Amino acid sequence: MAEKLTTAPGTGILLVTANVGSLFEDPEHLQKTWLKELYQTVQSHKPHFLALHCQEVGGKNYEESMSHVDSFVKELLSSDAMKEYSRARVYLDENYKSQEHFTALGSFYFIHESLKNVQQFDFKAKKFRKVIGKETCSETLECTPMLEKEKFPQDYFPECKWSRKGFIRTRWALPDWITDQRYEKVPYFVFGDFNFRLDSKQVIESLCSTTTMQTVRSTDTNEVNKLIFRESDNDRKVVLQLEKKLFSYVNQDVFRENNGTLLLEFDKELSVFKDRLHELEISFPPSYPYSEDSNQGKQYMNTRCPAWCDRILMSSSARDMVLKPENEERSLIYDNVGPNVCMGDHKPVFLSFRITAGAGNCFQRGENIFCEAPL
Repeated sequence: MAEKLTTAPGTGILLVTANVGSLFEDPEHLQKTWLKELYQTVQSHKPHFLALHCQEVGGKNYEESMSHVDSFVKELLSSDAMKEYSRARVYLDENYKSQEHFTALGSFYFIHESLKNVQQFDFKAKKFRKVIGKETCSETLECTPMLEKEKFPQDYFPECKWSRKGFIRTRWALPDWITDQRYEKVPYFVFGDFNFRLDSKQVIESLCSTTTMQTVRSTDTNEVNKLIFRESDNDRKVVLQLEKKLFSYVNQDVFRENNGTLLLEFDKELSVFKDRLHELEISFPPSYPYSEDSNQGKQYMNTRCPAWCDRILMSSSARDMVLKPENEERSLIYDNVGPNVCMGDHKPVFLSFRITAGAGNCFQRGENIFCEAPL
């Protein structure tokens, strides 16, 4: 049941990034739980503006899963939990027959009935247009003037035969915000599944500091195909086994205790962009790879070392906007969705914040760039 939005100061913003591929592999068991957790997050934070960005829409077998995508979209648009969101825009890249353009990305925007005069940028006309009603756009998003979509060139990923990685970009103008002339550029947020990984060498050295390593090689090629780390004593107990798509560590609690944040020192990929992109402090466990067993909400799969793949990043001006002193600290939350239940192999990640209109210099326009790719 939808809750009435309380009259709290400012405009509530909720940004969510979610790799939803698992939902379309097992929609009967996962989709209902996933949507329930999303609705609870929306009702808990009561945003005026919600941006939900999804990667791997349709899952691996996209052509077979098309009907599941349609029902997923219809549920989101017609749900009682979302009935106070009178305007919506849905953009789905469903053109799976075009390897040149297909990204399997989907962007959903919901605007609460209390938020007036919201505008979206038309990239072709180069002006903002008022958002009215609910609209869904799919198939060839390249022809849609309300967004920019790109697929990254194949030579970005030389080890892959093909890739769906790319981004969608939109721009929005929210009402009662004052343009801050101190900044040359409008604030922007970049969020998605970036496939960030921990520094594997340092993680292994940390987890296996008291072990000895056994190397197993292929008899045909002499290539290393397995590493086994054993305790020096304790009956030579196996601590870690490594193979291609296998990371089997003896104690997964290390990734959950203190939300796994003791391993954040090995999360280094974002450091290259430290002067351009910023992030709030992470206080949730690695977002990937969780078990897809609907009864194993907190269990990781042994396929890869758990990592914070799903992130919400922002420009310097966006960070200053989010962290303005007049914004209540308790309204600023960076966390994951459905921490105790199965949400598929990725836990969605969200950023909730509130902007006080007129209380100091805010911003008129904001950009969203949604990705599934390394930066």
